[in-house]
Amino acid sequence: MANFTREAIKASFLRLLEERPFNRITVKDIVDGCGINRNSFYYHFQDIPTLLEEMIRGETDAIISRYPSVGSIEECLDVAARFALEHRSAVMHIYHSVSRDIYERHLWELCDYAVRIYFDAVFPDARISAGDRDVLLRYFKCETFGAVTDWLERGMEADVIADFRRLCELKKGHAEEMVRRCEEEQK
Repeated sequence: MANFTREAIKASFLRLLEERPFNRITVKDIVDGCGINRNSFYYHFQDIPTLLEEMIRGETDAIISRYPSVGSIEECLDVAARFALEHRSAVMHIYHSVSRDIYERHLWELCDYAVRIYFDAVFPDARISAGDRDVLLRYFKCETFGAVTDWLERGMEADVIADFRRLCELKKGHAEEMVRRCEEEQK
């Protein structure tokens, strides 16, 4: 029963986030939306930011488990943008709230995960130093995170996936060349 109540609270909160800004949602709104009392809310969550943190953490974990491998840098962006595309209004309300850092922290984690599994899949035998590998991973993670946050900052108006795919077309071979240079320096 406790898990059912917890999930009902999350569903109510997400519905409200689709309708209005984060700072206009109260605990009363959430509990009215799922038919429980305030004590039940506080039994499960300390406050609304804690609820938000758990929801985003759960979605991040779910995305990671759904994507055990990523075959291209374009797919990395796809993974990072998926939740935002499915819940556009809610994400924009979170992004423009005082709790934006929670969303960005988990987006950063998701970008890190996607880039690492992409790099390991595409360059499994790369003979580069640990330092060079870290530099390359940070670069691609920042590129992915930057593309998503720029898109959010512009109100999710552009087709970020199409834009990023085009950029990747223009940069084709860039990652391979970077790895090749790192390998050359190792010789």
